[in-house]
Amino acid sequence: MSATTKPPMEQGRKSGNWYHRAAFLCLVPAAGLLIGVLNRPGAWYAALTKPPFNPPDAVFAPVWTILFLLIAVAGYRTFEAGPRGAAMKIWIVQMILNFAWSPIFFSLHRMDVALGVIIAMFVAIVAFVRRQWSADRLAALLFLPYAGWVAFATLLNLSLLLLN
Repeated sequence: MSATTKPPMEQGRKSGNWYHRAAFLCLVPAAGLLIGVLNRPGAWYAALTKPPFNPPDAVFAPVWTILFLLIAVAGYRTFEAGPRGAAMKIWIVQMILNFAWSPIFFSLHRMDVALGVIIAMFVAIVAFVRRQWSADRLAALLFLPYAGWVAFATLLNLSLLLLN
């Protein structure tokens, strides 16, 4: 490779399809919003005994909006580098688990099953970070706030299960 030729991964990102980028940046947050709207916490959640570290309800929407944008950028970068690669498969698994958690917790009221889902999601997030750390450090770094929030959400899920 000459000094002026960029690695294939970087070439793909610079000249990647704008519609892939737009799809990730629009669809990931939109899907998260839709899941949230269809699975509102409601009266059931309001009646639960909460741990003292439970954030106010108004915190969740802005936090998840930011996280979904970070997840989307990491997903786009991963897709452009290898749409059928192991990192993309891990990204898809964590998204499936992410989108499954709200209906299980808020609509089915299955805090026990939701705890299993969120633990699996955290494992997938960590696996993504580990996989991408050397391949695409930025994608890995974009997942760190997500990992932190999901770790906190796991503790919250466990606490709600134990208190109720």
